[in-house]
Amino acid sequence: MDTTPDTGPKSPAAAPRLAGQTDLAGFRSEARLLLAQQVPPEEVQWQLQPVPEAYSDAQSPQSSRPRNVARAATAIVPASFTRLCEFVVMHRDPARFALLYRLLWRLVHEPRLRGDPMDADMQQAQHMAHAVRRDIHKMKANLRMRLLQTGAGIDLQAGCYEPTHHVVEAVAPWFAKRASTPRWAIFTPHRSVRWEEGRLLFGPGVACAALPQDDAPAADWLAVYERVFGAHDRPAAHA
Repeated sequence: MDTTPDTGPKSPAAAPRLAGQTDLAGFRSEARLLLAQQVPPEEVQWQLQPVPEAYSDAQSPQSSRPRNVARAATAIVPASFTRLCEFVVMHRDPARFALLYRLLWRLVHEPRLRGDPMDADMQQAQHMAHAVRRDIHKMKANLRMRLLQTGAGIDLQAGCYEPTHHVVEAVAPWFAKRASTPRWAIFTPHRSVRWEEGRLLFGPGVACAALPQDDAPAADWLAVYERVFGAHDRPAAHA
């Protein structure tokens, strides 16, 4: 009988699936289950699933947080780490969820970690959070909107931007509070968003090559708007 040990790659003990690039609620829920089952970080392979629907409404920060977090978890994990997670999940690094779960595991099993600012994992997470905060600030400062008028004579502000990280969902509410018109749209390669009738709606992104230039004619901007949000609006128009 062959007794040669199997040295091939092993399948992960757990492969939790997250609904999209910034599924913080899903990460918290899955991480809580993994901790309860004592699954170490090296046995976890995080899977990012495409957003199930092309269009989605905005969620408040409170609605993205699990309501039934175990008391033991809230007692062990400092609030600063919870806030750190909110920024790191928006980073483009595909290993960000693995890093956060590794830190969470270590915070539970290595109490001294929270007092070690020089820890390599913690420093990496802090640098990622800083990069996301900087990206959010740059989008707020550099996005330029132009005023258009639809065929129905309705004013529409539109703009495009290429953020480095997945920050559109975080920045959109800020623009909603400061927009000078009741209707606007922002297009990015990964996600688009519009504000209309007091409601944020997120839609598909627009490839970099298809994004209008700042000096593009109004027809180009309106064509992109129709291509992104027209599929959402047409069923309602024919209802």
